[in-house]
Amino acid sequence: MERTFCIIKPDAVARNLQGEILAMIQAAGLRVVAMKQIRMTRRQAEGFYAVHKERPFFASLTEYMSSGPVVCAILEGDKAISRYRELMGATNPANAAEGTIRKKYAESIEANSVHGSDAPETAAYEMSYFFNALEITG
Repeated sequence: MERTFCIIKPDAVARNLQGEILAMIQAAGLRVVAMKQIRMTRRQAEGFYAVHKERPFFASLTEYMSSGPVVCAILEGDKAISRYRELMGATNPANAAEGTIRKKYAESIEANSVHGSDAPETAAYEMSYFFNALEITG
């Protein structure tokens, strides 16, 4: 069993798509073992995305991610990281495959509805950024 981290981003939460996205995740065979809705401060978003600090999109990304509520979740399943990344689809929704979350719901490259970890090390960092051991139920 592997775990990965998921964020349902502000654009999707604003459109009340949490349930539909979670249903897609569960239908893909991934289990939610922790979940909460929060509103990140700009500082929290900057800390979470610190790896991108030198990138030109850092300011707009952290502003966007702190612009409204998000849903954070930990997903569990066989090959959870790669399976969730496949379900999310390409970062650019124009390049995302049919049937993926981003193809169905994303509004733009930045407002692309979901985030997911890209590697086990990233997943471990991201899960611990938002959840403590008492909040994980699997």
